[in-house]
Amino acid sequence: MENYTMEGRTYRYYGQEAPLYPFGYGLSYTTFHYRDLVLSPSVLPVCANLSVSVVLENTGLRDSEEVVQLYLRWEQSSVPVPRWQLVAFRRVAVLAGREVKLFFQVLTEQRAVWAQDWRLEPGTFTLFAGGQQPGQKTRAPSEVLSAWFSVTGTARPLRSC
Repeated sequence: MENYTMEGRTYRYYGQEAPLYPFGYGLSYTTFHYRDLVLSPSVLPVCANLSVSVVLENTGLRDSEEVVQLYLRWEQSSVPVPRWQLVAFRRVAVLAGREVKLFFQVLTEQRAVWAQDWRLEPGTFTLFAGGQQPGQKTRAPSEVLSAWFSVTGTARPLRSC
């Protein structure tokens, strides 16, 4: 095998076509509301980690669990990359009428791209947080928040950080 590209071979590279049952698919007995997505810092050096926080509120009448998912999208890259990359998820139990504030770290290596070696590139990125993939259509209402951050510096091999 000589062609190792994933383009056209997995739903992450299918363009605008969504998978039939994406990660986190399912129904719930309650409703959730996401708010206050904060990325810190919003401008970071190429070798730095990103801190993320988001508030999840159970707005329904039943205690339940939600799978909070974080996805990363490269706005421009020197090589083909997925539409978005799952970088974190956590199953959280939330009592009816209550809210929790969640904290995540997006590590430097999760922003790396493969270009004959794992490389970090500067640029603009979008981070999505919610109970499903960005743009996913389901019968159960769910929302996905998004925020942008920038990476400064020069492109470099991941191993140099």
